Amino acid sequence: MLVDFESLPETSRVWIYQANRTFTDAELNELRGELDDFIREWTAHGLELKAGYEIRYGRFIILALDQQKNAASGCSIDASVHFIQYLEKKYGVILLDKMNVSYKQGEFIAYKPLADFKKMAKQKAVSKNTIVFNNLVMNKQEYADHWEVPASESWHARFM
Repeated sequence: MLVDFESLPETSRVWIYQANRTFTDAELNELRGELDDFIREWTAHGLELKAGYEIRYGRFIILALDQQKNAASGCSIDASVHFIQYLEKKYGVILLDKMNVSYKQGEFIAYKPLADFKKMAKQKAVSKNTIVFNNLVMNKQEYADHWEVPASESWHARFM
């Protein structure tokens, strides 16, 4: 069951997928339709899942699931991963590689392999004040409070 992302409770589980590039406007329009279709059909053991999504900065796909109604199962999580893999192939983007870091450079979103980000931290090219995206947040409340934060407030701090 597709619902508005904002209407989901703060306890809703989230999954964040960061693209290695910004989607074009045409791709975003198409992507929204595909996300709508996927979520409308997304189930766990035949039970519909109450879920929504948002796309931030034209490059982050955030899925949210109200697990109070029906919880995700291994099969439903697998289905979402297969869907994301399909999007990767269709749009020629990387969405599942967790060994990459996105951070802000002014209003620009930079995307680097973790090894490069570590080097940049050693060279002081990024600092504890650099705004990073903590894609490890688990629920909608953490997403609201701890997703877009200074590196010092994220797992990225270990490199500073």
